[in-house]
Amino acid sequence: MRALYLLQVREQGQTIMAQAKFEEIVETFEFLDDWEDRYREVIDMGKAMPPLDDALKVPATKVDGCASQVWLHPTIENGVFRFEGESDAMIVRGLIAVLHALYSGLPVKDVIVVDAAAELGRLGLNDHLSAQRSNGLRAMVERIKMVAANA
Repeated sequence: MRALYLLQVREQGQTIMAQAKFEEIVETFEFLDDWEDRYREVIDMGKAMPPLDDALKVPATKVDGCASQVWLHPTIENGVFRFEGESDAMIVRGLIAVLHALYSGLPVKDVIVVDAAAELGRLGLNDHLSAQRSNGLRAMVERIKMVAANA
């Protein structure tokens, strides 16, 4: 599990930092100067995600607070948090892919201490998403953390 982390682990007043998959996104975004290129990268990440099985698109997996339709299906196996997700909006589907890189594969106890706002801020997402998209992203993070906290 230690190999999943590129940055230091900080506890009690500190935060679990990003996984290698997320660090790759950060590096890609640093290479892309223009926000429109970054936006396209997020959309491409969403397109690359496998679709969520229609049987999992139920009220229990639907995320409230998003302007578009969003479903997250988390699973916890052997103490490891994973999730699948989908949206009817391409940019939101890409945001799900970003969250997947940030959270999926972490020990469930670490999911709740990830500072999502700080990590996503490294991508500049906070400055370039509409208020509705930002609220939806926050709702997805809250759902992920709630599931992990209840595990």
